[in-house]
Amino acid sequence: MKTLTDQLAQYADYHRDKRNIATHFVGIPMIVLAVQVLLSRPAWPVGDWTLSPAVLATLLACVYYLVLDRPLGVLMSVLLAGGLWLAAALAAQPTSVWLAWGIGLFVVGWVIQFVGHIYEGRKPAFVDDLIGLIIGPLFVVAEVVFALGLRRELHAAIESRAGPVRSGARPAAGSARG
Repeated sequence: MKTLTDQLAQYADYHRDKRNIATHFVGIPMIVLAVQVLLSRPAWPVGDWTLSPAVLATLLACVYYLVLDRPLGVLMSVLLAGGLWLAAALAAQPTSVWLAWGIGLFVVGWVIQFVGHIYEGRKPAFVDDLIGLIIGPLFVVAEVVFALGLRRELHAAIESRAGPVRSGARPAAGSARG
């Protein structure tokens, strides 16, 4: 399995434009929540808990994140648990409300993602490697962590591989990364 640095650097290589990264701060949480909402039905009571495909998928994602990195994995687990709580509340609504939220968040989230990649001038990472679908949410959380001045060594390692974040237009073809 690739390391956290390997995964985030590979993903970051597809996300060096600040505008694209900004769209990911909106689009990815929408998509993750949409998946949790849509997978929250059917739900089966198991004692004091409710089991659904969303719970199982979220648990698997949390295990993956925790294996990659304990601190970021714990943070992702907390965020995903919050999403699961909201998803269960939306899934408890009438079918039309549940589907409207789930499908609406999913479609709008992906539109925002693709707009970001127009700015980037590059296809989304998952097109070349499906693991990008699970690394995307971790990338967004890591970017917040980096913006707070935390995990500086990890941030530096990622930028040394993917290059610095750019503001605005892409560098001309053939130019070296800075």
